[in-house]
Amino acid sequence: MFSRFSLSGFPPFPDRPTRLAPGPRSRKPGTVDQEGPISYARTFARMLPVLLLVVGAFYDYFTPSEFTAAPLFTATPLVAAPLYSRRGTVLMGLATVAVVLVVHARLGILTHIDAITELVTVVTVAVLAVLINLLVRRGREELASQREIAEAAQRAVLPQPAERIGGFGIAARYEAAQADAFIGGDLYAVQDTPHGVRLVVGDVRGKGMGAVAAVAVVIGAFREAAEQEATLEAVAQRLERALAREGTRREGLDVIEGFTTAVLAELPHGDGTVRILNRGHPPPLLLGADGSVRTLHARVPALPLGMGELGAWPDRAEECGFASGATLLLYTDGLSEARDARGRFFDPAVWLGGRVFGAPAQLLAALAEEVRRYTGDGTKDDMALLAVRRP
Repeated sequence: MFSRFSLSGFPPFPDRPTRLAPGPRSRKPGTVDQEGPISYARTFARMLPVLLLVVGAFYDYFTPSEFTAAPLFTATPLVAAPLYSRRGTVLMGLATVAVVLVVHARLGILTHIDAITELVTVVTVAVLAVLINLLVRRGREELASQREIAEAAQRAVLPQPAERIGGFGIAARYEAAQADAFIGGDLYAVQDTPHGVRLVVGDVRGKGMGAVAAVAVVIGAFREAAEQEATLEAVAQRLERALAREGTRREGLDVIEGFTTAVLAELPHGDGTVRILNRGHPPPLLLGADGSVRTLHARVPALPLGMGELGAWPDRAEECGFASGATLLLYTDGLSEARDARGRFFDPAVWLGGRVFGAPAQLLAALAEEVRRYTGDGTKDDMALLAVRRP
């Protein structure tokens, strides 16, 4: 296996028993399934330094002098460094040094040059492991700080709406495609105004901080326009002008091709209707209390926001009934363009047909879980969901 420097001149080792392969550890049936593969792997990783130390001790003691477990001993504190606390890393380093000393003393080679070299190597690696642990801990603290900043940015740009606004049940959900991401180019907002409860769901072209900045512009303009403008058409025009002003401040491709798909909705107070204005966005779904699903396609297609220079068509809000117990579902293309392993698109209208949910939050949670299952947890785009129920 691993070769040690010659130990000629020393008395031969005593007869050693035949090494036996360790048998499988007993385990309660179903333990792995209950914990899950990730939890099992995490537990194994934390046990790995101890296993390396134990295996190294047995290997070094029960094998001929030509073999050494020095690589196992040096690996033990290095593996512990990113997994353990600072105290745990120090203790694992001390334990490794102690095991090496005990094994060498039992074998009678404590003062041999090769044994001293091995001991010095293990001590050096143990000290380096503590330094690595400090660096890893500092990196984790910085990452945690960045996550807190990202969460604060999400709460500031996309605050979670109240569960009830203007008498309607509300739920919103944001699913980021990128791991550890909190906010991207998808957006939603709900506002109770003198004209009714107004909503917007949109998707900004692009990624990164430029898309986040555009999201902030759209939501800020929507909240102001929703209070001041008498019609959805006027609200859409305010958003158009806000994006046009933002586009003049950008450089490069975004100035030419920047746009935002969006759908705006208005729920008048005391009126069983909903008004929809769609600007190049996936059509909302109207879910009946009996499990029926209706797709609210726009009768007249319209360009996304930010593309007014390509043509000027008057915005037209379309009205339909919104009965008691019905739910309006608005979403971004992260839902409708989610694909399975064969490349087939997910159809939310088909999946939701015949299903009834107790609350808007339950609807969004079930929908997000189904998308994860459908794509194999491999979504390629962010997904924003907004559900509104008339009680």
